[in-house]
Amino acid sequence: MSKLILTRHGQSTWNAENRFTGWVDVDLSEKGIKEAEKSGELIKNLNIKIDISYTSFLKRAIKTLTTILQKNNLELKFNTAWQLNERHYGSLTGLYKDETEKKIGEDQFKKYRRSWDIPPPPMQEDSKYLSNFSPLNGSIPIGMTPFTESLKNTYERVIPFYENEIKKNLYEDKNILVSAHGNSLRALCKYLFKISDKKINKFEIPTGNPLVVEFDNKLDIKEYFYLDETRAKSIIFNQ
Repeated sequence: MSKLILTRHGQSTWNAENRFTGWVDVDLSEKGIKEAEKSGELIKNLNIKIDISYTSFLKRAIKTLTTILQKNNLELKFNTAWQLNERHYGSLTGLYKDETEKKIGEDQFKKYRRSWDIPPPPMQEDSKYLSNFSPLNGSIPIGMTPFTESLKNTYERVIPFYENEIKKNLYEDKNILVSAHGNSLRALCKYLFKISDKKINKFEIPTGNPLVVEFDNKLDIKEYFYLDETRAKSIIFNQ
């Protein structure tokens, strides 16, 4: 039986400051490093072989993954994919969330942040934050780099990657580790658990607490669980 282990990166420096981060390539905070180490310990206690690892182009997810691999005495060998990047927050990038909510109002703030298909206004091409994107972005196909995204837009890049790359390895009974972001993982879980457009705004994977999804030989979900049950979030399954 293959397993898919989904890990949200540890707290980043901008998470700690409560800022919209998106594609800006910020590092883990001290708390985030500890969360990554905790994820590694939890996965080690699972006592399974990790065959293949995937992460995004962003250092906070990469560092979380390498910390986990080191905790498990595994070779630092992994695959990076821009499709696993965090959702692009457009013109909200870099803004403080509390200040933004006061400025645009609670209703519009919630639509931009948690709705299924409403993206924020796009980032301008002369934005100062473009220079803070990952250097790996140079390998993204021309025309594919977004200037804003809704969760739906994120889903539309994450799921083809899952179908074309990750799924074939699950069929071969391999255990897969994915270190990614709140919204790219929400998109993937929406697909795996068939969460409705209306319900997905209530779903979130906590940092530092890997979610394990076990499949049967037809890749139907057999079992799923968080490794730290005391901090588990509910999954609105098949809604």
